[in-house]
Amino acid sequence: MNHEQRLAELGITLPEVAAPVAAYVPAVQTGRYVYTSGQLPFAEGTLQATGKVGEGEGLVSPDAAADYARTCALNALAAVRSITGSLDSISRIVKVVGFVASDPSFTGQPGVINGASTVLGEIFGDAGLHARSAVGVAVLPMDSPVEVELVVELA
Repeated sequence: MNHEQRLAELGITLPEVAAPVAAYVPAVQTGRYVYTSGQLPFAEGTLQATGKVGEGEGLVSPDAAADYARTCALNALAAVRSITGSLDSISRIVKVVGFVASDPSFTGQPGVINGASTVLGEIFGDAGLHARSAVGVAVLPMDSPVEVELVVELA
């Protein structure tokens, strides 16, 4: 089964590539690898949420943040497709790096970034198994709660 077909079966439509918010490009190919820039949870041109992730009033819940990490991963795939023309050229997801703007007491960054990892597994199956970092940070661009970048290998 091809990856584009799998997207359709899952009812997932990749967004347009998010416009860079500074001096960079959304993705770069070198040899058989595509590296994406960090992707924020933009949907239809709007940042879905702002703030720190944690438990309590005024914080972005870990479950909501995991959904935003999923959106980030889909935005990263859109950036890859803008370079390759199709996700079918991907042989595997190599690495996921996720950043979580965290309340000082929050330590659940891996669970948040599972939102990205899970959707990649749903789309790519075993080729979606990847190395990963889930890092808590004080703040992200535009006060986003999460940011995700990918490294993919092409066939």
